[in-house]
Amino acid sequence: MAATISRLIDYHRRNGLRATLRRSLVGLNRTFTLGRLVLFYCDLSEQHEPISLAPSLRLDRVKELEVLSPEDLQRMTGFWHSELALRKMVERFKMGATLWVVRETSKLAAYGWTLQGRTVEPYFFPLSASDVHFFDFHVFEEYRGRRINPLLVQNILYSLGAECRGRAFIEAAEWNRSQLQSLRKTSFRYLGRVRKWSPLGRTIVHWSKSRSPWESLVEHGIPGGRVRPEVYGRQ
Repeated sequence: MAATISRLIDYHRRNGLRATLRRSLVGLNRTFTLGRLVLFYCDLSEQHEPISLAPSLRLDRVKELEVLSPEDLQRMTGFWHSELALRKMVERFKMGATLWVVRETSKLAAYGWTLQGRTVEPYFFPLSASDVHFFDFHVFEEYRGRRINPLLVQNILYSLGAECRGRAFIEAAEWNRSQLQSLRKTSFRYLGRVRKWSPLGRTIVHWSKSRSPWESLVEHGIPGGRVRPEVYGRQ
């Protein structure tokens, strides 16, 4: 709660009262009325060809914070709460996460994170050591509308497919139509709609499907399908 208040104060300082109220109302609406997520998966062993980026774009793989320039850090953290955003980045790198960035010349155009064998927060089911979670993808406003996000996602899938034979997972909020449309242009396939709560160190998962999602996981050979963790402990 304190972190949320701190972010709002910082956002208000940067953008003013009207923008802060508008963002707060959108956040409340998403939290209380549209909290369902759409989950996708992809078989990494099937990713054989990359998609060419425009000549002006370059994809970089970053595994440590020190590689990023002060300008990179400011661009990635400055639009919300710089201190909290930087702290999250440090924690993710310590967990072994990889940051993938798209640049046009030297300027950041988009980025996204991956983490193999685990997730930053409790997930919908346990991952195997070769599974990869995709999360927190962002395209900066001036680069939107150029299909950069699906190109970024697809090229990451190709790069990881050359290294491991697991599955990739990614989720998007059901209200986020642009992200859902973007993922449909990649190799990710629909798995289900899901809600998740994590009270008292336990993860409670509810799937919005008529058939058991665990049957679907087993059908596609996903190791998590062999358990039934509607409620399970932290990974």
